[in-house]
Amino acid sequence: MTDVPTNRATATGTPDGHRTGDKAARRLRALTGVDEELLARVRYERSKYTALGGVVLGTSVIAAFSMWNFATEALGRVSFVALVPTVIWMLFVLNLDRWLVTPQPNARRRAGPLVTRLLIALMLGVVIAEPLVLRIFQTAIEERVADERTDAIDRLRTNLVRCNPVPSTTQAVTPKGCGRTYVLSFGATPGERGEELDALRSDAAALQKRVDRDSTRLESIDSEVRDECRRLIRIAATGLYQRTSECLRLRDKAQDYRTTHRTSENEKRLAGMNSRISTIEAELTSSRGAFLKDRADGIERRLDEERGKQKEIGVLERIRALDELASGNAVLFVGIWLVRLLFVLLDMLPVLVKYLSGDTAYDRMLTSESNSAVKIHGEEVRLTERRAMANLEIAQDAIEQEVRRHRAESEAAAREHTAAMNIRVRQAVNALEDEIRRSSTV
Repeated sequence: MTDVPTNRATATGTPDGHRTGDKAARRLRALTGVDEELLARVRYERSKYTALGGVVLGTSVIAAFSMWNFATEALGRVSFVALVPTVIWMLFVLNLDRWLVTPQPNARRRAGPLVTRLLIALMLGVVIAEPLVLRIFQTAIEERVADERTDAIDRLRTNLVRCNPVPSTTQAVTPKGCGRTYVLSFGATPGERGEELDALRSDAAALQKRVDRDSTRLESIDSEVRDECRRLIRIAATGLYQRTSECLRLRDKAQDYRTTHRTSENEKRLAGMNSRISTIEAELTSSRGAFLKDRADGIERRLDEERGKQKEIGVLERIRALDELASGNAVLFVGIWLVRLLFVLLDMLPVLVKYLSGDTAYDRMLTSESNSAVKIHGEEVRLTERRAMANLEIAQDAIEQEVRRHRAESEAAAREHTAAMNIRVRQAVNALEDEIRRSSTV
């Protein structure tokens, strides 16, 4: 039996661990857009491009995390739907960074593409950094938004109470600064009974003064009657005692005062008014309580509607809250911008690493191969052009020879036709002359 080796090896003797690591390294280098065949000639630079591929992958992962935070904040919850924009954004940033760091021939000779790539990386970094900054300062932002929402609810409650007072008249004046936003509608208000109560109180007060005045005057007359009627005089004829005539006169005066001033009727009327006032006050108290209850219910409904609008904290609301926090605290302002610049720098890192590392042997070889390929292509194009021109000249000569041949044949045919026609004309003339001679001989 043969001993089985502990470490598995490939057919070439390379351990599986090395082969797996080489595959991972090749995949990372593929993110930099390098040519493995050309890079194999400068093997010592493989680790550099492997690390650069790791930077590109890390940037895309940061971008994916940023988009995940943005999507979940926009949706208001963690959902698998957020994976769709996250994956798309990750692939887009990965491909864009791959394009930005892909080695270009003669890159040092062209400043325009370099500046363009740096600007693209800067803008991309700003877009990616903002959701991450919002995530880092999430606690402070949510506390700020919660305080603002609480203040908004309190202000709304205050305005609703101020703009919907208990109406004392049917023509209640709307408080200043209250529009349709803060004015509630009610089915019935205690204002109408309030006007009736005020009028009744006014009439009762006037009648009370009159009754008091009449009562005081009548009390004075009654006092005089009592004083006068205590005195009795003796009648000489009968020997009996009787009241004086002044007593009888004062009694008539008191009775006449009660009749003319209607003191009993006024007192009864005043008592009825007071009873009516008590009844209206009770009804008004009940109506005011119902109004206050309806107003409280209406205010709570409006507050519930406002709370319903304040569901999840949106992205724009978070950005605004973060700006307000930064504007009021210099230390926080500096910290926020440092975090932003950090993420912007991380997103620009692939381009910076690529273009700040200078020309490499691979770049120079790529430039040489590119220039050589351009030259070879130019020569091939010129050779193809010369071949095409030669073929065109040969074809042109063939065409010219064919034209000359056809021209010669046409000229020969024309000469033969002319000669034949001359012969025929000559024969016809001779025949005519012979005929003429025979005619003259006869």
